Amino acid sequence: MARPNRDGEHLKKLRDYFALHRLLPSYAGIAALLGFSGKTGAVRLVERLVETGYVEHAPGGKLVPADKFFELPLVDQQAPAGPGEPDQVFSSLEAFSLDRLLVGDHAKTVLVPIRGDSMVDAGVLDGDTAIVERTESPRAGDFVIAAVDGQYTIKELRFERSKPVLIPHNNQYEPIRPRQEFLILGVVKGIVRRYDRPGATAKA
Repeated sequence: MARPNRDGEHLKKLRDYFALHRLLPSYAGIAALLGFSGKTGAVRLVERLVETGYVEHAPGGKLVPADKFFELPLVDQQAPAGPGEPDQVFSSLEAFSLDRLLVGDHAKTVLVPIRGDSMVDAGVLDGDTAIVERTESPRAGDFVIAAVDGQYTIKELRFERSKPVLIPHNNQYEPIRPRQEFLILGVVKGIVRRYDRPGATAKA
């Protein structure tokens, strides 16, 4: 009888290891981590993971995660924000990478922490992280990260008589009309928010 394929289980352990150590173990380390009797089993597993696009070889013989290594299950149903249907069960899980959802051009994308409340009415909160794509051609209506007279800010870009104006989404703030320095660093493509921030301590 053929042995059951446990590659999915082994891949999960490798993902957990990478999340903890930010690197993949050697072949000997893989064998020890997964309980193989020797490196041969680790070599064969890696060959399968390379073939299926989860792992790849780097210079120096090291192993590094490939794009599929970071894919997460994506269900085929939307979660209703209003009255739900309790008898529905998530099904048809599909592997999906957050990069595909959030990042268009890796070479031009940076992550920018958000501080302050000038964009709360647009759903951008203090502590969020903006996914910003550097571009030289922003459009009216884009949310942008800009340097204005020595200060960095996130605002909506508009124009008045061809001159840029940065619009807050909080009526406690006034629009910003640059006087001297004005440089758009990038366009906001998405916002990331964690509700259980790593390292945060619970308050009574």
